[in-house]
Parts: sequence; structure tokens; C-alpha cells
Amino acid sequence: AGIAVAASILNRRAGLDLAIVEPADRHCYQPGWTMVGRGVFDAPDTCRPMGPLIPKGATWIRDAAASFQPESNQLTTASDAVLGYRLLIVAPGNRLDWESIEGIADTLGRNGVTSNYTYETAPYTWELVRNLKEGVALFTQPPMPIKCAGAPQKAMYLSCHEWESNGRLADIDVGFHNAGAVLFGVKDFVPPLMAYVERYGIDLNFESNLVAVDGPGKRATFREKTGEVTRDFDMLHVTPPQKAPRFLADSPLADQAGYVDVDKATMRHVRYPNIFGLGDGASSPNAKTAAAARKQAPIVAVNVLAVLDGCEPTAH
Repeated sequence: AGIAVAASILNRRAGLDLAIVEPADRHCYQPGWTMVGRGVFDAPDTCRPMGPLIPKGATWIRDAAASFQPESNQLTTASDAVLGYRLLIVAPGNRLDWESIEGIADTLGRNGVTSNYTYETAPYTWELVRNLKEGVALFTQPPMPIKCAGAPQKAMYLSCHEWESNGRLADIDVGFHNAGAVLFGVKDFVPPLMAYVERYGIDLNFESNLVAVDGPGKRATFREKTGEVTRDFDMLHVTPPQKAPRFLADSPLADQAGYVDVDKATMRHVRYPNIFGLGDGASSPNAKTAAAARKQAPIVAVNVLAVLDGCEPTAH
């Protein structure tokens, strides 16, 4: 989201003094990790060096934002540098909250426990899918908001397709544990998804949230309405709970959930008129997806330039 909006701004008005504060030296196409988990992509193909992706005309500050001082039009970085601005765009993404699942840190990436939500473990998903001949395969989805609400189910359907194609599906008990109350938030998508649930014989468990994993013992514990339920597994695909980055959640820019508190139409901050937010780190009510960031970037770019010119946002 940050790179996209920076490019959009500079395409509209070259010569602005625009900087991107970004510590990472590589940029990963996270939606591609679903395909890594199915063996369609190799993990290295989903990442590129960050440098060539920084838009021409932008200054790349290789540092991380650590705190915001909006009353002074400043932010402080992890290296204690203080940066002043006329206008600030905040696009820090979402944070994977692995620590909310007891035992996951000791077993993720081994003992049959995997996730397409990290570069390191997505290849292990494909290894497990390829090698599983029989047993129990569980897939989880935590409470919203999460990056790409469809990704937990994509991992499951793609795995089932592989097992079906190789004549193994009948010997594999597939279960989906969703912390939500429905299969998908968009009603029109539910009937076609249910057709695949029925085709693959998937056991649906709603309001069932993964809270603990015993990797060596191959046991997963879920919190449900009636209490905690523990299930054995041979393969467990985990979608981690997700939160706003801590430095954002603890800042004056955050709403009650920890995200940049923006107007959902203009993406302008509701309290600070020279601050905008977009992408997974913003409070807008859309699903947290790359598709949403793609739509938001030009809206923010147009409105940023309007504010710099002393006008009100015009794009919605």
C-alpha cells in the first residue's frame, strides 16, 4: 500500500519531497504464499529486493517507524531519528499474533504444523499435502480482522483438490475450525463454497477458535461455546490471529482496535487532517486485502495532493 500510493503521488506530481520509511530489504508478494502451499510457486519467486521497487523520485529511509507525534508533525524511528512532515501517510500492514496460540512457537514448521501466512512455512504446507496419505487434516481461521479472509479456506480447498486428484481424499478426514459464525462474510459466496465443502466432505466447525497446539503430541485445542475441545491431527494448517502493529496501536493515531483511525470514504485521519492511512493498517471496513490497497492507493494520492494544495479531499 505504501509503495503504491507513493508511486501514484509521484506520477501525478513529480518533484515532491517524498520519503518512504521502510526497514525491510525485500518485498514479498504475500498472496503468492497460498500458491507456494500448493506447489504452484516456489517461495523465492514471491520475493524481490526492495530497492528496485521504491518509486523513482522517492527517498528510501532504511529505518522503522517507532512512534508518532502528530501534534508536532513528527515521527520517531527505531534508530531515534526524528522526521518532520507536512503530510503523513501510514501504511504499516497487519501483525501476525502468534503469541495468542499457546505452544505454536515451539512447533510451527514441524510436527505436521504449518501455515501459508509466512514465507518460511508455506513450503512445508506443500510438503505435508504431498506426503499425507491418510489421517486427519485440520485448517483454522481466527477471529477477524485477518489478511485475506479467503486464504484459510484457499489452503484447504487446494489441499483437498490435490488429495482428490490422487485418490487419497477418502482416507483423509478434513476439518475446518472457524472462529466466526458463518463460512464467509459475503453471502453470495457461501453457496459455491458450500458446494466444495460437500464435495470434499469437510467437517465444518463454527465459533471454534484455536488456542493451543501440542506439536509432538499432534493435538490441537479449540475454544468453543461449550468449552475447550481437543482434536488429534496429522496435519494442521494454522491461520494466526492478527492485530495492528504495536507501535501503531499505542499511538495517538489509533482507533480502539489499534488501526489508523480514518474516514472510510476519503482515507483521511478523523482527527489529524494532514494524516492518511491505507492498506491493512487502516480502520476502513473493507476486508484486509491487496485488492483493497490497490483501490485505496489512487484515492489517497488524489486527496493527499488536494490537502497539500490547501483544499479538502475530493476522491471517495
